[in-house]
Amino acid sequence: MARDPALLDRPRPPATPPPLDWLTLGDAFEASCLLRCTAPPTSARSSATPPAQAPGVEFNREDAAQRMRQLLARLDIPVTHEVTVGGLRRRYEVHRLWVPPEHRGTYGRLMDAGWWQGRRDLLGGPVLGTSPARRRWVSRLAAAAWRSALLAGGRHVRRHILGVRLTDRELAAVLIRGAAVLDVPAVLRPGTGCFLVSVADGPDRERILHSASLEPARAAVSPRGRPVC
Repeated sequence: MARDPALLDRPRPPATPPPLDWLTLGDAFEASCLLRCTAPPTSARSSATPPAQAPGVEFNREDAAQRMRQLLARLDIPVTHEVTVGGLRRRYEVHRLWVPPEHRGTYGRLMDAGWWQGRRDLLGGPVLGTSPARRRWVSRLAAAAWRSALLAGGRHVRRHILGVRLTDRELAAVLIRGAAVLDVPAVLRPGTGCFLVSVADGPDRERILHSASLEPARAAVSPRGRPVC
């Protein structure tokens, strides 16, 4: 019996998407961490909608929104930036970034792939014993996670600690691991509806802040010899 080429020769999608290259991964992982620090925009909130599948994201800080715009621009994903001012006695701004409908599929795939691949590389085991280039790359992922949390998470600053409040358990675990990669001990404390990740004041705080500071885009060298952000 002759086979039906329409059925037997139909290409099958791979079980898992191909890994992102190092340049794309660095930007996508940091953007996905920013996304996990926030809730979906008010008009798109749904308990059944994962953050990466929402059409946009809201920030209450302009620097977090501008960083997200920078990362998405490097990923070739355009966004619309809207600013809403609210409050009566105490005024505040909400920065909404919206992805055009024709780019939302790519946006969702990059956020998902960036998160899972970056998380795997960061949580994949001890950095000791790996190549210097690999250690630098994992350190940059750790710094990207902390930069996102400090920009978009709920800062919890006290005289003796620097901390961030998060509702995402997995991001909290990534921050704990990221701090260890940066040679800083971090503490995780569960709170009411959130998690508090903190480091001690002094050298630990300064190391985290220095590592998480914004640097020129793609100025380092990746394990494959390519520059990364």
